[in-house]
Amino acid sequence: MAGMIGAMLITLLVILGFVALRGFTRDQVETEVPPVDYLDAVGAAADAGLALAHPRELPAGWRATSVDLTRDESPEWTMGMLTDDGRFVGIRQEEESADDMVVVALDEDAVEGDEVTVPSDLADTWTTWSDDGGDTGYAAELGDETVLVYGSAPAEDLEEVIALLQR
Repeated sequence: MAGMIGAMLITLLVILGFVALRGFTRDQVETEVPPVDYLDAVGAAADAGLALAHPRELPAGWRATSVDLTRDESPEWTMGMLTDDGRFVGIRQEEESADDMVVVALDEDAVEGDEVTVPSDLADTWTTWSDDGGDTGYAAELGDETVLVYGSAPAEDLEEVIALLQR
């Protein structure tokens, strides 16, 4: 009996040692988010009578990573992108106030900043937002809808996207 218990303990130690060795020597697998064709989604929405805020093209090295359109009483459009250095930029378009959208996209404690001029086909005046985590947002009201461009990317990148926006 003692020999069996000893053999089980040695087997257990060998297994644990193997698992620990593999854990320390295995490279972490990086998974890259595949790009999506956001223009197909925008085209389908346009065919259904919806005008979605989107960039006419992406800056060099950027890729669209997600699109989501919820069609109910008040449609909601979101688009996610990664910059050439992997920073996130998002676009939201909803029939909500900028205050409500910022709570969802940035932070419930996000602070409203100054209005800035960033020329685009949608609007020239945008209200800035920021949170303690370093995220930034720009909001513009278009009739009964609000467009919010936000993310962890630098303000210059967000403004570059705003300049490319169209509906």
